[in-house]
Amino acid sequence: MTKPVFIAGPCVIESAEVLDCVAERIADINRRLGTEIIFKASFDKANRTSLSSYRGVGMEKGLQMLADIRSKWGLRLLTDIHESYQAAPVGEVVDVIQIPAFLCRQTDLLVAAAKTGKTVNIKKAQFLSGEDMIYPYQKAAESGAKEVWLTERGNSFGYNNLVVDFRNIPAMRAIAPRVIMDCTHSVQRPGAAGGKTGGNREFVPAMALAAKAFGANGYFFETHPAPEKALSDGPNMLRLDDLENVIKSLIQ
Repeated sequence: MTKPVFIAGPCVIESAEVLDCVAERIADINRRLGTEIIFKASFDKANRTSLSSYRGVGMEKGLQMLADIRSKWGLRLLTDIHESYQAAPVGEVVDVIQIPAFLCRQTDLLVAAAKTGKTVNIKKAQFLSGEDMIYPYQKAAESGAKEVWLTERGNSFGYNNLVVDFRNIPAMRAIAPRVIMDCTHSVQRPGAAGGKTGGNREFVPAMALAAKAFGANGYFFETHPAPEKALSDGPNMLRLDDLENVIKSLIQ
């Protein structure tokens, strides 16, 4: 059986203090449970709901902060890109380059990410089926990516709502050897919180277990020590204090 991959961290880089707090907990969980949780944080959130929403610290500063996390805590790193020119410098720092769901059909972005030779994690768009992801997968695989992972994160269901069709997981397992469940973005309520995205974090543990039943072999959690104070995606982020128990439920 393939050992599951875990990805966890704050939605966006807010401060060195928040990064350090989350990374310390992740490193501790890895040490005690024998897992390898990849640390995730975004240097820029280019698809925020409102122009006034916090986006991040920018690429140059953000990559340095991520490199500091690797140096201090020995964690592998994942971050996302939104523009092709970001791929090369990001590939110098992180282990996995992530393609946001809205951008998973952007050929130049996929090719640039793959040409770094790093692993590329492609999130399935909210408007695509699992079967549709063969085309983004092929673009990255044929352009030189070390590995290509696919991630389920729900489909649009009317306005301001998502629903997860768990049949997408086995459909994508037929395409890619690694299929990840994004357990936190899948409980979002897009744009449903007055210019911000809402969410229902109480469903995150159940989303993870349901995905496991359907054959997922990776799990993505955005997590924060105080989600109610987070600058992005707070309503759907898992509380840092709850992360370990959720991971335990998936490796038992």
